[in-house]
Amino acid sequence: MGRVRRLDHVGITVADLEAATAFFVGLGLEVEGRMTMEGEFVDTVIGIPGSRSEIVMLRPPDGGAGVELSRFLRPDHEPGSPTAMSTELGLRNVAFEVEDLPAALERLAADGYGLVGGVGEYEHVWRMAYVRGPEGIIVALAERIG
Repeated sequence: MGRVRRLDHVGITVADLEAATAFFVGLGLEVEGRMTMEGEFVDTVIGIPGSRSEIVMLRPPDGGAGVELSRFLRPDHEPGSPTAMSTELGLRNVAFEVEDLPAALERLAADGYGLVGGVGEYEHVWRMAYVRGPEGIIVALAERIG
């Protein structure tokens, strides 16, 4: 049976590739590569003939699983809800462990990105918050505290 070996990346479609890239780089991810995707391979995989997109692949400094940001040039992107809450069906958040949650939140607030709710603490082990990033992307940030 074909089994999963590891999580490689999570893909997020955005309208403003530069703003989304800057947001994730600000969190500490590094740009691994940038390219334009089109042709038979991608059309077959995504099921959209004639597609063309720009992609930025980002990874944490330690290598781990990454975030692939895509902006479609063809066809036009479909609008999503920039205010979607965690209860809506579909991918609702991307989570990262951070070293200093208050500092990360302060840096993001300075860039205009605010909390979805508040900062919570789980059993004296984790401190966590949801931040609404560019285009409504919810990013969970968690700091191990115990």
